[in-house]
Amino acid sequence: MSFGVAACAVGGQTDLTPQWSADEARAIAAWPGRQPTGKLDPEVEARIARIVGGMTLEQKIGQITQPDIRYITPDQVREYYIGTILNGGGAWPGMNKHARLEDWTGLAGQYAAAALSTDMAVKVPIIWGIDAVHGNNNVVGATIFPHNIGLGAAHDPALIERIGRSTARSVRATGIGWAFAPTLAVVQNQRWGRSYESYSSDPALVAANGAALVRGLQGSLTGDGDVIASAKHFVGDGGTHLGVDQGENRASARDFVSLHGAGYYTALDADVQTVMISYNSWTMGGTVPFGKIHGSRALVTGVLKQRLGFDGLVVSDWNAIEQVPGCRKDHCPQAINAGIDVFMVPEDWKAFIANTVADVREGRVPMARIDDAVTRVLRVKFRTGLFDRPLAAGRHTGDAAALVDRPLAQEAVRKSAVLLKNDKAALPLKAGKRILVVGDAADSFVKQAGGWSITWQGDETDNRDYPVGETMLAGLKRVYGDGNVTWSADGSAFAPGRFDAVVAVIGEPPYAEMKGDVPFPQLLSYSARFPADLALLDRVAGKGVPVVTLLYSGRTLYATDLINRSDAFVAGFLPGTEAGALADLFAGTGGLDFTARLSFAWPNTPCPSGGEPAGESLFARGFGLSYDRARQTGRLNEVAGLKSCR
Repeated sequence: MSFGVAACAVGGQTDLTPQWSADEARAIAAWPGRQPTGKLDPEVEARIARIVGGMTLEQKIGQITQPDIRYITPDQVREYYIGTILNGGGAWPGMNKHARLEDWTGLAGQYAAAALSTDMAVKVPIIWGIDAVHGNNNVVGATIFPHNIGLGAAHDPALIERIGRSTARSVRATGIGWAFAPTLAVVQNQRWGRSYESYSSDPALVAANGAALVRGLQGSLTGDGDVIASAKHFVGDGGTHLGVDQGENRASARDFVSLHGAGYYTALDADVQTVMISYNSWTMGGTVPFGKIHGSRALVTGVLKQRLGFDGLVVSDWNAIEQVPGCRKDHCPQAINAGIDVFMVPEDWKAFIANTVADVREGRVPMARIDDAVTRVLRVKFRTGLFDRPLAAGRHTGDAAALVDRPLAQEAVRKSAVLLKNDKAALPLKAGKRILVVGDAADSFVKQAGGWSITWQGDETDNRDYPVGETMLAGLKRVYGDGNVTWSADGSAFAPGRFDAVVAVIGEPPYAEMKGDVPFPQLLSYSARFPADLALLDRVAGKGVPVVTLLYSGRTLYATDLINRSDAFVAGFLPGTEAGALADLFAGTGGLDFTARLSFAWPNTPCPSGGEPAGESLFARGFGLSYDRARQTGRLNEVAGLKSCR
């Protein structure tokens, strides 16, 4: 097998690939070859070539530059020939968290009009990307679905495809056409603050669910309810050493491909049009450094574009190019030469354009590489019909009804909660029960939604930011009657004989990467991190009243002490805006039963080593109880006295 200079047929441009080193050749050869699922349209490719041939260098660089809406105006889109924009988490039109639907569509329309009013010979439409990772989660009033960790427990790819269709309609309602999803990370160490974005530690489950979301988001690519999907983050983000965010993946070439690469085969087969590169680095087998993926030509070009035959566009992550040695936020010829096509440079985009123009003129970046990047950008725009029909012409644009899909979200919530314990048939709770609800999470949209909800971290929000949906407290009152449900956040209203059952709703505060990371050697234990909730359960447990605990979390945490204080224990993960649907499940309404099974193992130690060895699992991946599948759990062995994992 030769890895020398070759023409990259899928890109339509000459790819001046140098002879790969022996290590690079070995890494590339570890990936099974793949033929593209679709053939390039010769007529469209010829049209693209004519457009690219008629563009100036500045126009080309503008097409591959992606600023954030906080840092660019419509006039600047026109002036600099910008091809794509984005809004990161916590960015809204006018920086108004409560921006109205017409504010979103209005700004989208302004950007679209600006792109079509340049002095280019052929006007090129713009695309706007958004982190719609569990619904259109940046937009106040839009339905937010469960995070992927819960959806993985549903073991229902068809459900995820329907969620993709719903999310696409919601994104199109705002006038936007590109969703930065699905995440295909196969998380091996849940110290990572983005663990909940992973469907499972099982690569097969990630592969099936990721492809389903791609199909749901993209549809036919040209329909009114279709958006561009983005498979992310290529590759190895879920396997960094000690779960360090943006850290080092030390997998062997075989494991890198079979474990962390699994989702990309199915996503590409589902015709995903964009792939986002990962912040992490890779050291093959822990000994051969490939460095940051953003700077690795062997992985971006050699593997993704050539070996896997990907002919769409490759996009960088937020300011990630600055992590490539020798690069800055506004300057990274190595990342361009590695094969990245669109550069997410949110703030410093003007300097990036100027520096990249200079790099081409001074020979640091070949013009052929720029032409390949622009070709891929235009190809995706043609495939999605942007040259023929603007997004604003779609029937969902500006339609507030398209933002909301409560029944589907409620179904997803019920299918993603895992029953881990149910001693003495504490669940279901029959009608007429007098219920004491404890825990502040019971009435918190913020905790049930988690990170990437309205804001990046999901914080700096409150219930007023969630006008559509239902908390668990509201759901319990709906199911059991307001008069039968008492809420006492701190449990002070508890008294033996006054209540038939206690429902404790506890949960992690919202987080994403950085704020949600649990660095080694800290304990990966819920009670160690949130001791007040353990004290809350001590206040109500063992007093002769059944205690049912519902835990909201973005990871499977050591919680044996909490489980021992509960007669029934439910892992609700991060259910989104419709957590109240769990009340119907708790009641067994209409024969409802728990069907979800863990997509990650539940640890029996506050110091899991990663990779889920059997000896560290309290409940194995695939575990889950049902009402018709009774099992006495009894008292479990607790690990006590640890202050850290050293």
